[in-house]
Amino acid sequence: MFSGTDTGIGHALAKYLDSLGFVVFAGVLNKDGPGAEELRRSCSQRLSVLQLDVTSATQVKEAYLTVSEKVQNAGLWGVVNNAGILGFPADGELLPMSTYRHCMEVNFFGAVEVSKTFLPLLRRSQGRLVNMSSMAGGIPLPRYAAYGASKAALSMFSGVMRQELSKWGIKVTAIHPSGFRTGIEGTAEQWDEHEKELLENLPADTRQAYGEEYLLGLRNYLLHLPSHCAPDLSPVLAAVLHSLLARSPQGLYTPGRGAYVPLCVFCCSPLWFYDFF
Repeated sequence: MFSGTDTGIGHALAKYLDSLGFVVFAGVLNKDGPGAEELRRSCSQRLSVLQLDVTSATQVKEAYLTVSEKVQNAGLWGVVNNAGILGFPADGELLPMSTYRHCMEVNFFGAVEVSKTFLPLLRRSQGRLVNMSSMAGGIPLPRYAAYGASKAALSMFSGVMRQELSKWGIKVTAIHPSGFRTGIEGTAEQWDEHEKELLENLPADTRQAYGEEYLLGLRNYLLHLPSHCAPDLSPVLAAVLHSLLARSPQGLYTPGRGAYVPLCVFCCSPLWFYDFF
């Protein structure tokens, strides 16, 4: 069972595992949207599209009841918490509190809600819980305070659950991809709204401290972000597949160029050196 399969990694994963013969439950934010329609059109009858806004306890429960009815006593082999939002990449002081709250609501609380709800099905099968975190959830990255904090919370949750659920044979994995082009970057219209909210709520002294040129430069950073992201999602797909099928999956996967090196520098070097790096 996947969340966040409308676009990006979740969408590619649902198609990929369906092509391998898996029975896939694809949770989407909008069951009538283009992503859901594409899954219905291009995938086999084994794939079921589920309406699943992870911030809605009602929808999570309804998805659980639907999946329970279909798998019955066999249980569910895997839950992949993939749904996530980026928020506006900007300095932590500049971000409105609504961005912090929204990132936590989707990226962390949504994943916890789904995990807790579906664990009885995983316990029956001694299955797998896979949480899609981020490189930003393992190391501090400038301009990702809200997103990184929510993913760091998810990574810590994964580690604790890995320890606690092992007595039932449930394996828990966190995935920390580097930069991939997934569609999470959003549209120009969405960024216009985020930017407007950010700039309109800045105190005058904060705005003066950063300067208009720097604030306007955030848009350029955002526009060039996709060019620094890898379009090939296959390393992430391979990591998720291994976490679902390996007899002894890793607790942490770091797919993608550049994901492992900064983590090593952060873990093995003095903080002043990492900050400089």
